[in-house]
Amino acid sequence: METLEAKIAELIAPTLEDLGYELVRVALMGSRGVTLQVMAERADRKAMDVDDCADISHAISAVLDVHDPIDSAYELEVSSPGIDRPLTRPEHFERFKGFEARVESAQPIDGQKRFKGDLLGLRDGAVALATERGEVAIPIEQVRKAKLVLTQALIAAAAEEARG
Repeated sequence: METLEAKIAELIAPTLEDLGYELVRVALMGSRGVTLQVMAERADRKAMDVDDCADISHAISAVLDVHDPIDSAYELEVSSPGIDRPLTRPEHFERFKGFEARVESAQPIDGQKRFKGDLLGLRDGAVALATERGEVAIPIEQVRKAKLVLTQALIAAAAEEARG
């Protein structure tokens, strides 16, 4: 069964791509009101600014108004993934190889669901991590959550990327 978040992602991803952005994540949150969080990044990998978020917000608001996938009032929040970003696509695990990450699996692997270590990339359909206990392979379809850990190396790489 497709989740509402997946349906919304399908609706807005083409619009984002047409504008030169990539969808990172869609999340519905809130207990007192619904917030639709859309996280995107520039396809050219340059830093996002407020104007980028405003452009995305206006464009996807129009799409959401037409398709009306959420059956209640909601607030739209558009943001960039930030430095310690979530890893949501298989290519992210390759792109950020060498950086420290936290990965949570849907099912235990050797009795464990949460892992922290250096990303080794994708190997045979699994996310490879070098952890303190050795190397672990988490099948990509079992990855429940993954994000980069804010480290000095990540901050330095982000600063270098921003300098172009």
